[in-house]
Amino acid sequence: MNKNMLGSRERPSTYLNLPYYLHTYLGQLPDPPLSPKTNQPIGPEALAPLFPMELVKQEVSLEKEIPIPDEVRQLYTMFRPSPLLRAKRLEKALDTPAHIYFKYEGVSPVGSHKLNTALAQAYYNKKEGIRALTTETGAGQWGSALALACRMFGLSCHVFMVKGSYEQKPYRRTVMKLYGATVTPSPSDTTHAGRAFLKHFPDTRGSLGMAISEAIEMAVTKPHTHYALGSVLNHVMLHQTIIGQEAMRQMEKEGEYPDVVIGCCGGGSNLAGIAFPFLAQKLSGRVKHLRVVAVEPTACPSLTRGVYRYDSGDTAGMTPLLKMYTMGSDFIPSSIHAGGLRYHGDSPLVSFLYHKKRIEAAAYDQLDVFAAAKVFAQNEGIIPAPESAHAVKHAIVEAIRAKEEGKKKVILFNMSGHGLLDLEGYEQYMEGKLKRE
Repeated sequence: MNKNMLGSRERPSTYLNLPYYLHTYLGQLPDPPLSPKTNQPIGPEALAPLFPMELVKQEVSLEKEIPIPDEVRQLYTMFRPSPLLRAKRLEKALDTPAHIYFKYEGVSPVGSHKLNTALAQAYYNKKEGIRALTTETGAGQWGSALALACRMFGLSCHVFMVKGSYEQKPYRRTVMKLYGATVTPSPSDTTHAGRAFLKHFPDTRGSLGMAISEAIEMAVTKPHTHYALGSVLNHVMLHQTIIGQEAMRQMEKEGEYPDVVIGCCGGGSNLAGIAFPFLAQKLSGRVKHLRVVAVEPTACPSLTRGVYRYDSGDTAGMTPLLKMYTMGSDFIPSSIHAGGLRYHGDSPLVSFLYHKKRIEAAAYDQLDVFAAAKVFAQNEGIIPAPESAHAVKHAIVEAIRAKEEGKKKVILFNMSGHGLLDLEGYEQYMEGKLKRE
């Protein structure tokens, strides 16, 4: 047994709620969501048509921790705890004094971290009597996770998949259909929002904002149906903190603590999952030297080039207005292979942390990201998802910097998923067909 494996009593039994730490130690919280009609803060009634009341409560909770339901915790044992691995061969290839660790979420049945919140969301919806869930997906990792979670709890599932990814990643939609979900390329002619998008942008390859609009429309117009979101909102960030809690306990068994924690960032759930438990320690004064870096694509650089303001979470303007870094809800990114990072905005919590300079951000072109992924795969044997490869790229940057400075540095990043269903992107990269964005 690896020395950093966790026994049953060491596994997290609660989700860590970062807003408690922001409120307690900073005395500050992100600005609340606003009604798109009145520009006034919304109450629970505005979210009730979309989410079960327990998730609405979690969205605004200031409790320090939220218990993980027993049924969900039992299902987590299919793939949790996920392994914490040290990339010793990569360290040697880079000739760096840095110690590089990664949390490998690709061991889940769907190959990514998304199942952590999918199972929780399906459970709470089932408990409230909901029969069906709708959602959007970019690369297909979230759609696959929700499809499986719905199957586990006896719910039907309809996924609107961004058309560009629907065409690029056919086996992702195969996985969703295998689990019993209906998968529709977005924009589509099945919703009013989709038809409007097609009328105004007949050649569009779609966007997450468009797919969200279609999923929400279906949720509010069909009985016994709710919407599920794989990133951005507070309750999704909450569920993912199981990753960082495990990593913290595993790092303790290694006798090390990270100097820098890295996660790729589209909507923010993967970054939050690995980093929020460590940030909670920093906010409470238990550690001082920790850095957190969010890594995004240059094709959709919401943190590094976006504006911090209120914006709609979807293209049709159906969601509440969220205070976040955004490229604009009408922004349609190019169809890069890191489809899960092509969201126009970011989590309000992640955006708040970046605005307050509590975290850093970096952006990289997809050619540089695929090059880093190739180096990682050839040394560690794991093929990263294109999204996760952004974290790999920055981990390599940090390791080379440690070499140049002649300093030992402990680097931790989240390998949020494997890339075994993203091989078309790798093939295009190796054949020189990918373009620099």
